[in-house]
Amino acid sequence: SFIDGPITANNPMGVHHAWGRTYKDLWHRFKAMRGFSTRYQNGFDGQGLWIEVEVEKELGFTSKRDIEEYGIARFVEKCKERVLKFAAIQTQQSIRMGYWMDLDNSYHTMSDENNYTIWLFLKRCHERGWIYKGHDVMPWCPRCSTGLSDMEIATEGYEEVVHAGIFLKFPLLDRERESLLVWTTTPWTLTSNVAAAVHPELHYVKVQQGEEYLYLAKAALGVLKGDYKLLEEFAGEKLEGLRYTGPFDELPPQKGVEHRVILWKEVSETEGTGVVHIAPGCGKEDFLLSKEHNLTVIAPLDEFGVFIAGFAWLTGKKVDEVAQPIVQNLSEKGLLYKVEDYPHRYPVCWRCHTELVFRLVDEWFISMDELRPMLMEVAKKIHWIPDFGLERELDWLKNMSDWMISKKRYWGLALPIYECRHGHFEVIGSEVELKERAVEGWEEYEGHSPHRPWIDAVKIRLKECGEVASRIPDVGNPWLDAGIVPFSTLDYRHHRDYWERWFPAQFITEAFPGQYRNWFYALLVMSTVLENRPPFLTVLGHATVRDEKGEEMHKSKGNLILFDEAAEKVGVDVIRWMYALQRPEANLNFGYRVTDEVRRRFFIPLWNVYSFFVTYARIDGWTPQKTQPVEDDLDRWILSRLQFTIRTVTDSLESYDAETASRVIESFVEDLSNWYVRRSRRRFWKSEKDTDKNAAYSTLYRCLVTLCQLLAPFTPFLAEEIYQNLVRSIDSTAAESVHHTAWPEEDSSLIDRPLEADIALVMKVVSIGHAARNLAGIKVRQPLAEVAVVAKTAEERRALERLATPLLEELNVKQLTLADHFSPQEGYVLAEEDGYILGLNTLLTPELKSEGMSREVVRRIQELRKKAGFQIQDRIITYYQAGDSLRKVFQEEGDYIRKETLSEQLIEGELPAEATKDKFKIDGQELTLGVVRK
Repeated sequence: SFIDGPITANNPMGVHHAWGRTYKDLWHRFKAMRGFSTRYQNGFDGQGLWIEVEVEKELGFTSKRDIEEYGIARFVEKCKERVLKFAAIQTQQSIRMGYWMDLDNSYHTMSDENNYTIWLFLKRCHERGWIYKGHDVMPWCPRCSTGLSDMEIATEGYEEVVHAGIFLKFPLLDRERESLLVWTTTPWTLTSNVAAAVHPELHYVKVQQGEEYLYLAKAALGVLKGDYKLLEEFAGEKLEGLRYTGPFDELPPQKGVEHRVILWKEVSETEGTGVVHIAPGCGKEDFLLSKEHNLTVIAPLDEFGVFIAGFAWLTGKKVDEVAQPIVQNLSEKGLLYKVEDYPHRYPVCWRCHTELVFRLVDEWFISMDELRPMLMEVAKKIHWIPDFGLERELDWLKNMSDWMISKKRYWGLALPIYECRHGHFEVIGSEVELKERAVEGWEEYEGHSPHRPWIDAVKIRLKECGEVASRIPDVGNPWLDAGIVPFSTLDYRHHRDYWERWFPAQFITEAFPGQYRNWFYALLVMSTVLENRPPFLTVLGHATVRDEKGEEMHKSKGNLILFDEAAEKVGVDVIRWMYALQRPEANLNFGYRVTDEVRRRFFIPLWNVYSFFVTYARIDGWTPQKTQPVEDDLDRWILSRLQFTIRTVTDSLESYDAETASRVIESFVEDLSNWYVRRSRRRFWKSEKDTDKNAAYSTLYRCLVTLCQLLAPFTPFLAEEIYQNLVRSIDSTAAESVHHTAWPEEDSSLIDRPLEADIALVMKVVSIGHAARNLAGIKVRQPLAEVAVVAKTAEERRALERLATPLLEELNVKQLTLADHFSPQEGYVLAEEDGYILGLNTLLTPELKSEGMSREVVRRIQELRKKAGFQIQDRIITYYQAGDSLRKVFQEEGDYIRKETLSEQLIEGELPAEATKDKFKIDGQELTLGVVRK
C-alpha cells in the first residue's frame, strides 16, 4: 500500500521532481515483480496560494482587490482550469519517465471528497475542544494579503537580503542628555514602539560621547562611532523601569503610551546594541511580552501592508516605501545615531517572495497541547529513513506552535466553521450535515464544488445561541489538503472495509527538507486525530536537487532544468539511475556533465556487453538452449557473482535502500564487462571448440536476462529493450514485458565463494601490476618477461599459481614468480597495495620489443577495419609499407597479426586503390597500412 505525496499541478515538472518519482516507481515495479498486489494512485495538489499567485500573474493582478473586482467565482474557475491543464502536462511527463502509476485514476486535492473528508477531521478536532480563534501577531504577506503558518515559514520562508540597520536614541525621561542606544532593521515598527527590553543578567555600560550619554550592552561597544569614555558597568536589571521618550510620540496612536524598559532573557548581546525595541503589534515575541508586562498594543498596518488611518503623514503609505522617510524623520528629530547595511536572512512569502511583515490578526488554530504527546507516540511507531528522520520529526513536534489552519484567500478548502457575531461557532462535518442544518442558501450552493463563493451562500442556525450564522470567509491551510489523502483516497467516509485493507500505507517517500514540518506532519496530525494510528509504516526522505554548482535551483535564477529538456538530452533511464545511486540524505548536484559521467561509467559498458553478445550470437546463429554444463572458471565465477548480486539487490530493495542495490549492479556490470567478456572474447570466435563457446553464450545470456530483470525497476526502458530482443523476440510465450516477469531468485547451487575470492585476488594483483606499469611508463601492449608477487598467505599463493594464466595474460607478462619476500633488483619496478607487493621486470629483450610492436600493428589494423566499416566476422587482406625494423616484425609475428585481425594475407608493397589506408608511426618508425575485404 502506497500513498503518493501529491505533486503541485501548477507548472511543468522539473528534474527535481524526478528524484522522488524515481523512488516511487522503483518500489512499485519491484513489489509487482515480487508478486504483490499494489495500490499506486497518482495524486495532484491543486488548492492554495501557489495556484492563486500563478493565476494572478496570468491575469496581471497585483493584489486581492483585483480578484474581488474580477469576481471570486471567475477567479476560482481559472484556478481549477490551471490545475487541470498542468495535471495533464505532468501526466504526459510522468508517462515519459516510465512512471508506473494509475494515472487514469489520479486523485485531486481539490476534489469534493478530499474537502469533505477534511471537514470530518476538523469536526473531530472541534468535538475535543482543539479548534479555536486566536488573536495573535502572525507573519503576513502584504502582497498576497494573508497570514502564513510556522510550517510554511520554517521550510522555504527565508532569503538573504540587505536591510538598513538603524541605530537610534531613545531619550530617557528625567535624565538630561542620556539615551538608550537601540537598533532595528524594520524602521516601520518604530511607529508602534511601546517598550525597550534588556537582558537582566548581561553586562551593560554607560558611555559618554561629547555631551551625550548612551546606554548599551558592553559586548556591543564596537557599534559606537568615534571615541567614547566608559563611565559605568552594571547588570541589565538596573535599567528596569526607566522611562523614555518614544521615537514617534507625536503620532495619535502613541497618545498616553508610557514607554519603559522591561527585562527579557531572550535579548542577545551579539546582535545590535543589546537594547531591543518592543512593538507588540508588529512582532510575535513582542506580542507575548505585552501580555506579560501589560503593554499597549499598536497595530499599524492593514491587510495590504499599508499604514492605517491615524498615522499622520504615514497613513496610506506601503510598508516597503517608508524606510527612508522614517530615517529622514528620525534624523530631523535628532534621534538618528547612524545607518549601515545589514545583510541577513529574512522571512519572505514562499510563493511570491515578498518580504513578510508581522501583523496582529484573528486566525483559526488547532491546539497542539493535548495532541503533541499523542503525535510523538505515533511517530515512534514509524520506520524513518534516513535514521535521523524520527529525531527531526520529534524535534518539530516538541517545538511547534499551534497549527494555524486559516488563510484569508479564495481558492482552497472552505473551512466549515460557522460563527455568529457573539463569537459562538460550530464546525460542520459533512455535506449531509450541512444540508440538514442549512436554513438558507442550500439551493444556491447545491451542484457546486465545496468552494468559495458558492458555499458562502449557505447559513445555519447555531445550537448554542440560536442565531443564524454564516461561514467564516477563510480558506484552509493547503497542507490540510495533502494530509488527509490516506483517508479521502481510500473512501474512509463510505467504504471502511476498503480503507482498512489499504491503511496504513506501507511506504511513502518525499523530499525531506520541508516535509518533516509539512506533509509528514500533516499526515501524522490528521491520522492521529481520526484513528490514533500511523498513516504510514515506512517513510523514505530524500534531500534536494541542486544545480551543477551546488546552488539551489529556481526558475527566477534561471538555473532550473525542466524535466522534458533533461529527458531529451540524456534520456530518462540515465536520470533515474543517477537518482537511484544517490545517498538519499545528501543533496544531489544535477547537470549534464554529471549525467554524462553516469552514462559513460555504466550505460555504455552495459550496452557494449549486450551489443557484443547480440553481434556474435547473430553471426553464429546461436539461440537459447538447455543449460550448458559449466566447466570454465570464468563461467562459474560470473554466475556466482550473479547470485550474490541477486541476493544483495533484493535485500537492499526490501530495506528501501536503492543506493546499495544500484551500486551492486554497477559493480556486477563492471566485472561482466571488464573481466568476464574481455577474458572470454576468444571463446565466442568460430575457431574455438563449440562446447566451450556454447557454455560462454549460455552464461552471458543468463547474465544479461537476469540483469535486465534486476534493472527493470531502475531503468525500465533499457531493461525492456534488452528483454524484448533477447527473450520475447525468440519466445512468443514468454511474458509480454520484463515488468511482468517474476523477480529473479538466487540459485544457491551456483554460488562458489572460494572461486569469487580467488578471482578477486587475481583482479587485485592485476590492478597493482597495472600501477607498476604506469610507474615505469610501459603500455600494457608491450610484453614483459616476469612479474614477482608476494602474497599474504600460502593459500593465496596457491590460488595465484592455479590462476596464473589469466593473471599473466592480463598483465601481458611471460612468467609469474611467487615469493615470500622481494628484494629490489635492477630493472624491476615495485608496487604495493593492501599488503600485496609486486615486482615487475621492465628489461626489454629484442624479442619482447618485436612482440610489443606487433601488438601496436594489430591495434592500427583494427582501427582501419573500423574506419572501413567492416563487420566483425569479415576476412581481409592487409597491405603494408614499412622500414627494416617493422618489416621484421611482420615476418616474425605474422601469424599473430593475421589471427588477431582476421587477415588472410599480409602483403608488402603498393597499396591497391580500393584499400582503406592510413599512415602511422610506431616507436618512431613510419608505417603505411591498407585493408581490403576478402
